[in-house]
Amino acid sequence: MKRQIPVLLAFLTGTFVVVAFFVSAPVVVGLNEKLDELLMIVTAFALPLGVVSFLQHHSKKIGRRSIGWRNSIVSVASFAVMASLGIVEPFVSAQGRAVGFNWLFDTVFTPLQATMFSLLAFMIASAAFRAFRVKNLEAAILMISAVIVMLGRVPIGKFVLPPSAALTEWIMNVPNLAAQRGILIGAALGAASMAIRIILGIERPYMGGAGE
Repeated sequence: MKRQIPVLLAFLTGTFVVVAFFVSAPVVVGLNEKLDELLMIVTAFALPLGVVSFLQHHSKKIGRRSIGWRNSIVSVASFAVMASLGIVEPFVSAQGRAVGFNWLFDTVFTPLQATMFSLLAFMIASAAFRAFRVKNLEAAILMISAVIVMLGRVPIGKFVLPPSAALTEWIMNVPNLAAQRGILIGAALGAASMAIRIILGIERPYMGGAGE
């Protein structure tokens, strides 16, 4: 029964959500809204579990002096400071804003986030350099398209290649958009197939692993 009941609940809930998407009866809509509220409650309970897992992971690294344990100290200390200021803020402005919390967020977290994205830009540039090695016809088309798009996105592009702006719009709106739609359709079909497997009890991630 410990296995059958969760599978039955998953089947009934998943089937009801699918039916509610196509049926607009007031009773069905009301029950679907109640399920959405329950989902928010479950998500709220999942947050403390994430906090406990975070603290346990870094506490073990600090206790064992594992690789990067000093970074774990910084992570735990940062979490403690931000959580404390978020719960009990001793400094409040006249507009009711949390001064300490917002100051740390704007002057520490935001610049760190910008730094991470700037490093990501260098990684993308490195990957693009490797991808632009012309080894076959497809790589040549990729390189030519990328050069046109880059020229079409900067002001100097219209002097280097006058039609680059129009070509860029065509590349982004026709072949690029078609590829994006293909990827989205594939992802949607994958998500639908996974949902069906979960509803039927073939996959059981809510029980700590796949189906038997």
